[in-house]
Amino acid sequence: MRPGKAWLLLRSLPKTLRFNFKYFPLSQALLLPVVVCHRVYLESLHGTVRIPAGCRFGMISLGFGEVGIFDRQRVRSVWHVEGDVVFQGRTGLGHGTRISVDSGGVLTFGERFLIAAESAIVCRKAITFGNDVLVSWDVQVMDTDWHCIIDDGGAVLNRDSEVVVGDHVWIGSRVLLMKGARIARDSIVAAGSIVTRGTYHANVILAGVPAKEIRQGVSWSADRP
Repeated sequence: MRPGKAWLLLRSLPKTLRFNFKYFPLSQALLLPVVVCHRVYLESLHGTVRIPAGCRFGMISLGFGEVGIFDRQRVRSVWHVEGDVVFQGRTGLGHGTRISVDSGGVLTFGERFLIAAESAIVCRKAITFGNDVLVSWDVQVMDTDWHCIIDDGGAVLNRDSEVVVGDHVWIGSRVLLMKGARIARDSIVAAGSIVTRGTYHANVILAGVPAKEIRQGVSWSADRP
C-alpha cells in the first residue's frame, strides 16, 4: 500500500475487521495484522489462518497495490478458503489476487512474499512458498487438475501433488506452475513458461513449454537494471 491512503484504509475497515476477528484470537485480532481492501470478495472465510506470534498492524495486505497496466478499480481479489493458510511473515497479495484453498489443503507463504497483481493460487493438497518470493501478474499456481483421469483398470492417473517454491524465486508474468513442481532457491521462471512436475536445480533460469533449465549459475535482484 502507498502511504497517505487514509481514505482507502477507511473504506477497507469493515472487511479488515471481519477477516481478523474471524480468524484470530482477540489479542491478535485487535492489532489488525491483515488489512483487506474493500474490493476483495470474501467468498469463503473458513478453515484456519496462522500468523507469527509477533504480528503487527498491516503485516499482511490483501487486494492493495498498483500495477500500471491494470484497472484496479474494476478488478476484485477473491478469498475462498476452506483449508489452512500459513503466513510466516510480511506478505503482500496484490490487487486481483485470487486464493482458493480446498478443505484439507495447506497454503504457506514465507517471509516477504509478494504477488504483484491479478494472479491465482489453487490449492487442494499443499503449496509452499519460501522467503523473498516475487510473483508477477497473470500467474497461476495449482497443485491439482481438479478432474480425474482414469485408466482402463480404474486407477487414477493424475492425483494431486505438492508444489514447492524455494527461497528468493522470481516467477515471471503469465507463468503456469503445475502440480508436483519443485523450484529450488535463487531461481527465475521466465514469462510465459509452463513448469510441470519435477525437481529443478538452484540458481537457474527456467523457460519454455514445458519449462527447462536454460541457464545455470544465476540469481536475481528486485532492483531495475
